[in-house]
Amino acid sequence: MNANELRDKTPDQLREELANLKKESFNLRFQQATGQLENPARIRQARRAAARVKTILNEKAQAAAE
Repeated sequence: MNANELRDKTPDQLREELANLKKESFNLRFQQATGQLENPARIRQARRAAARVKTILNEKAQAAAE
């Protein structure tokens, strides 16, 4: 999901997306530890997607504060 799609979402939807990404990241790390991970690049993608969501949440919070 790119940043433009995320900017169209509400803060509540973004928090839900962030929670889902954190769960996915946990599951991917668990799969890696047990040797079952098929696509190691997915860990990086999930981590960056979570950072993207956090950035947009902060942008929205700053815009609301102004």
